[in-house]
Amino acid sequence: QVQLVESGGGLVQPGGSLRLSCAVSGSIVSTYYMGWWRQAPTKERELVARISDKGVTAYADSVRDRFTISRDTARNTVTLQMNNLKSEDTAVYSCNRVNPYSNDAIWPWGQGTQVTVSS
Repeated sequence: QVQLVESGGGLVQPGGSLRLSCAVSGSIVSTYYMGWWRQAPTKERELVARISDKGVTAYADSVRDRFTISRDTARNTVTLQMNNLKSEDTAVYSCNRVNPYSNDAIWPWGQGTQVTVSS
């Protein structure tokens, strides 16, 4: 049974940075496409970044050039570095394995981590 544990969220001022981490147990992150999603209040969950099994990354237009997804194979974690944060980045962020054809999440969701961008 795969388990996902996200951490690193918090309250940050506009223009600030946060680094989110996703610890995966029960599977190996380097084997699959992995991604970070976010869900803001009253909005649908959206995929904001993904990384392929070969390390190729892709980003939603809204976060490109500000967010960076990476993978630590030794720790079996997936990280999302978020810079120049904006109020519209406020959401619960979650990681998961990505279906590379549909961009749908595959595993059961973890609890996510709350990111709040506010002055």
